[in-house]
Amino acid sequence: MRQYKFTVYFENEVLRKRPYLKKEWCIAVIEHPIRVEPQEGRRYRFWGYVPELKNRPLRVVTLEDKLTVHNAFLDRGFEP
Repeated sequence: MRQYKFTVYFENEVLRKRPYLKKEWCIAVIEHPIRVEPQEGRRYRFWGYVPELKNRPLRVVTLEDKLTVHNAFLDRGFEP
């Protein structure tokens, strides 16, 4: 079983700005993404739909280990 972690930025800023987010949703997107791509700064973007959010797309950004969640937000511009 993989051990997911969350950056201080995620814990202190992202969850404060987006109190509707749940860590479980971020993990679910990482484990079952509909798309993954590398991002600048050795990070990775994962997209997935969250049923609890009316199937809206959630983008989750991890550090290069793909286990440490750094950011997450609803991605209104996502096109599969």
